[in-house]
Amino acid sequence: MRFALALSIALNLFQLHYTNAQNQKKLDSLLNSYPEKNKRVDSLINAYRTEKKDSLKVDAIYRLYYVFLYKEPYLAKLLALEQLKVSKHANNEMWIASSNYYLGSYFQNSGKLDSAKYYYEKSLEIYKRLNKDASYASTLSALAVIDDEMGHYESSIEKYAEVLNIYKRENLLYQYAISKGDRSNVYIHKGFYKIAFQETLDALRVLDTVYEKPWRKADAQRQLAQIEYLRKNYENALKYFKKSSKIYRDQKDNVYLSSTNNDIGNIYFYLRKYDSAMHHLNEGLKLARKFDIAENEGNALSHLGRVYTKKGQFKTALEYLYEALKIHEEQNYNTNILRTQNDIANTYLSLEEPEKTIFYSSKTIEKATGKGPINELKNAHQYRFQAYYKLGNLKKALEDQLIFQKLKDSIFDTKSSQQIEELSTIYETEKKEQQIALQENEIELLEQKAKINALQKSLLGGGLLLSLGLVGFGFYGFRQKIKRNKLEKEKVDAELAFKRKELTTHALHLAKKNEVLESLKQKAEKLKEKEASKNGYQQLIRTINFDLRDDNNWENFSRYFQEVHKDFNTNVKQRFPNVTSNELRLMSLIKMNLSSKEIANILNITQEGIKKARYRLRKKLNITTENSLQDFILSI
Repeated sequence: MRFALALSIALNLFQLHYTNAQNQKKLDSLLNSYPEKNKRVDSLINAYRTEKKDSLKVDAIYRLYYVFLYKEPYLAKLLALEQLKVSKHANNEMWIASSNYYLGSYFQNSGKLDSAKYYYEKSLEIYKRLNKDASYASTLSALAVIDDEMGHYESSIEKYAEVLNIYKRENLLYQYAISKGDRSNVYIHKGFYKIAFQETLDALRVLDTVYEKPWRKADAQRQLAQIEYLRKNYENALKYFKKSSKIYRDQKDNVYLSSTNNDIGNIYFYLRKYDSAMHHLNEGLKLARKFDIAENEGNALSHLGRVYTKKGQFKTALEYLYEALKIHEEQNYNTNILRTQNDIANTYLSLEEPEKTIFYSSKTIEKATGKGPINELKNAHQYRFQAYYKLGNLKKALEDQLIFQKLKDSIFDTKSSQQIEELSTIYETEKKEQQIALQENEIELLEQKAKINALQKSLLGGGLLLSLGLVGFGFYGFRQKIKRNKLEKEKVDAELAFKRKELTTHALHLAKKNEVLESLKQKAEKLKEKEASKNGYQQLIRTINFDLRDDNNWENFSRYFQEVHKDFNTNVKQRFPNVTSNELRLMSLIKMNLSSKEIANILNITQEGIKKARYRLRKKLNITTENSLQDFILSI
């Protein structure tokens, strides 16, 4: 038994030595043959090979690692393994932690998230034990990115909150900006596009104040592009993607250049410019294959398959889609697997092969039911419904059609809920920030008062100096009064700005709530027509109608409005005594620059009704068609 154990250990040590030797050989070969060497790279390679002192050798490896991470990822991996070997030999925990972090970065960029998470967690444990806050925050941020990529959004946001607190405390502005931008990505995945856009702009503003790293600004531009894409603002998205692509190309950042080419190709697909889409997707594919970036390769292939389907080249489309599916299955990218299976099902639908459509859409349904993503589940039911219909199996077709419609409605309701939740999050965040700003102003006022009180006591205690100090004190007091008035004005302005935000948030929340209620009411009306027993639906409709007509909602809005626009109602009544209360409501909402749709939702009438109400209001206010009703109301 002991002999077997000893033999096993000896074999493991030999394997480790053999693997290290193989890595060393590969590393030297790749460094010798790398085509784009310059003086700096040559000097770092020379330092890595000749330095006897471990600290200088590790420093050279660290610098080389970041030279090659995005240009030659596999070479970066070998450098990280070499550093880990040196670090363990030197028994230096900080070096071991950083080596594990580098390996985590390599695996994350290669799309191997489980391996990345393993190495990051090893690194995090060491940094925490050594109380290295900045390094701990950097590693925790990397884990937050992985949580986001794996769909664990709340966990990711919690990690970013801790990361941002550390960076703010340590005054690490550059790292703070990067984490802000990364957290924006989580909000994108949650469907909170307004918050995401604001977080990215905040990150860009901070980046403008610190030393410039071009690829970081490219990342932020790419983030803005992704948000605009999700909002279906494709031309804007294209503009931002092209800006980021130029920077990545200039910086020879091949990992993100590959990914951005895929994104641009996808945008052209939605703009129906298929030749341009194919050009960029092929560029993305070429880079992904050259630098062994599995996820980018799979995405490029699946997007190309969709383009060929649209162009009617179904055989070529299927070749690309099957190759993409194989890569996604090897990497276990669940969402990408489901999307590609749906693309295959859709291609077979176009080929008039409904049996194969049913096979692939059923695979997606089996894997996605109860687990998501809901959009791919919806598409799978839609394709299967069409396939069954073509086969004449109307019963099965109807079953899938009903589920498809239910999922479609569910997505609509989810988006509405997301928008309400997002408004609530914005409101709560701004409320906290405003309270902090007000408290800071109040603290500064108290500090000024304390200084004045201390000075007054000092002057009263020094009676001999009183007569000499009167003129100086009078001048000082005058300056303090000006400063205090300025602070008080800032406090009032802050309160007013807060109330304006509160008013806008309340109005939009009210509009969205009424829109959702109206949608529910219409669904209840449809179900009522189908069901034998109508009492339950009638009660539901009465409840919704009551909430839609709830005057408390308007009273709350009116109170907020009058706090911001104090004299508006009084001025309107003095100048136009014949204006009704309903017309005054309409004028208040126009004063807030709300759209006709938002006003219609708040007042619970149709957009056509809003047009008629605006026309009647024009006549009552005696405004000609040449003049703007909105401009007139804004001037009151």
